[in-house]
Amino acid sequence: MKPKLTIRPAVKNDLPSIMPLFEVARQFMASTGNANQWIAGYPQEELMAEEIAKEHCFVIVHQDEIVATFCLIIGKDPTYDIIEGGAWLNDLPYGTVHRLASCGKMKGMGKVCFDWCFEQIPNIRVDTHQDNKVMQHILQSYGFQYCGIIYTHNGTERLAYQLMK
Repeated sequence: MKPKLTIRPAVKNDLPSIMPLFEVARQFMASTGNANQWIAGYPQEELMAEEIAKEHCFVIVHQDEIVATFCLIIGKDPTYDIIEGGAWLNDLPYGTVHRLASCGKMKGMGKVCFDWCFEQIPNIRVDTHQDNKVMQHILQSYGFQYCGIIYTHNGTERLAYQLMK
């Protein structure tokens, strides 16, 4: 039997439960060959407080415990304006998923996140670090197509994916 999970917008009082998820994710990424994606404490609490205020941050809850978090931003992402070595699948309105992290105790949080996001908008873009083989596998298994390379606000390179349902 599947565990009962709910997804809801994060609120400021969720920050003490959300921030440790990123530490778990950083440790997991480092242990799987991706020590360079979320460095220097990224994402910082101030950024996450801003994402909560903008209503971009969501939490996945199991039995009153926050087990995962992610951001879904519907609308144009300026870092996706330029894509190298490929092209986006379409120019239709889209949502972008950022900062997916879980407590590590429950499997399948990526699928839970993407299932819910596609209920909100049928066109999703996402990017990940070239060393994040786990996220690349999740994206490809879900059906996302590799589209090319984008650069984040600080100029670092990311592999870009898109899926239209």
